[in-house]
Amino acid sequence: MFGDLMGMMGKLKETQKKIEETKKRLDSVIVDESSSDELLKVSLTANREIKSIDIDDSLLADKEQLEDYLVLTINKAIEKATKVNEAELGAVAKDGMPNIPGMDFFK
Repeated sequence: MFGDLMGMMGKLKETQKKIEETKKRLDSVIVDESSSDELLKVSLTANREIKSIDIDDSLLADKEQLEDYLVLTINKAIEKATKVNEAELGAVAKDGMPNIPGMDFFK
């Protein structure tokens, strides 16, 4: 019984290490999103850290329009980055889950 417990603990530690490595790798995965007319472009990491925002000069004349563009485009980029993040971390966590009776709903 304790051997199984120690094996599970080792597997959990290994999985935690893989999750941390994956999080670090996701800092270098760049997600790009643009407004439908390409006047605003946003780049962020899969860990949802904004790296750049490119604003066409034509948007600078209308503050309210620019704010709307920023909100819509950044939210789309965050949604896209979240999907990448969750897929990557979910795959690592699923592979590392020990076989615990009653916990098979994670698979």
